[in-house]
Amino acid sequence: MSSLNLDDFSDLIERPDSGVRRDAEERRERLAVPPGALGRLDELGEWLSAAQGAVPVRAVERPRLVLFAGDHGVAELGVSGRAPGTAHELVRSVLDGTSPVAVLARRMGVPVRVVDAGLDCDPSLLPEDVVRHRVRRGSGRIDVEDALTAEEAERAVRLGVAIADEEADAGTDLVVLGDLSVGGTTPASALVAALCGTDASVVTGRGGAGIDDLAWMRKCAAIRDALRRARPVLGDQLALLTAVGGADLAATTGFLLQAAVRRMPVILDGVVSAACALVAQRAAFRAPDWWLAGQVSGEPAQTKALDRMALEPLLEQGVTVGEGTGALLALPLVQAAAAFAAELPERPDGAGGDAGDTGDAAPAEAGSESVSAGDGEAR
Repeated sequence: MSSLNLDDFSDLIERPDSGVRRDAEERRERLAVPPGALGRLDELGEWLSAAQGAVPVRAVERPRLVLFAGDHGVAELGVSGRAPGTAHELVRSVLDGTSPVAVLARRMGVPVRVVDAGLDCDPSLLPEDVVRHRVRRGSGRIDVEDALTAEEAERAVRLGVAIADEEADAGTDLVVLGDLSVGGTTPASALVAALCGTDASVVTGRGGAGIDDLAWMRKCAAIRDALRRARPVLGDQLALLTAVGGADLAATTGFLLQAAVRRMPVILDGVVSAACALVAQRAAFRAPDWWLAGQVSGEPAQTKALDRMALEPLLEQGVTVGEGTGALLALPLVQAAAAFAAELPERPDGAGGDAGDTGDAAPAEAGSESVSAGDGEAR
């Protein structure tokens, strides 16, 4: 019997400070730039202010890209555009700086952390700081067997929790979350289908590497078979991750839950992080208030999951490469929203006021007023 109950996170997670958000909204009304002129960036700035517990909002200065890596046994069925057991090659390209997300992270000055939760390779192929957390070598073929044992699922979730704590303790103020996997979109889609009560065909996409029609049919059949195994354990999120998840997906779920506990905002990338977020939401309904959806990946399961969580993607650029690339592209929008909210000047006293502006407050310099939510910063 596992000693870990994901439902316990529900009591540990609070929403971003609503009082601070109201203060941020009031401050926005006083800015010289008319309300609404910045579009969704106004909403982003207010959300970030509530997450930080500070008005004006602080700049996002210490973001981190965190990538959980793993191989999935279901890839043996030919459901992925990549060969089974080759996720370590994706990891190597990130470490070598040659993958799209590595190029972008380098250009943006965002540090990258790769965590091997379940790669199917010799550990000597990768640095010790990457492989030292590995839960198991590859995850099981979810159409015919469990992805993990119950003990492995618990270890993987606790790994994600530990990584979130390490990032919060190190002062990371926002995480861009992604995955490096081969076959990972298949268990992710199975999780979404199970939690949304839909058929396999509705959630089956073509993955980041792209697959042809025959591979799509094999993938759809694998998800259908996995769903038969998932439905009996829908009431237990840990058992669900055991049955049809994987080490990297379980770790990502644990990370998302603990990031919300630690009040650390997260930008989600594609279908894998969206599926894990949906599992986490089932355990703790307030957790999605700490997440942003970075982009639309084109995967139908991602769209289904984001709709269920009422998360509206920031970007729609057709980026399907995965690896956190789309979410990282959205980071400058969040940083711009914070900069506008903190640095744009307020209107001179009484000038251009409207019905919502009493004119009682003296002009304030950007950054001059501050409201704290006490526990608003990542500890």
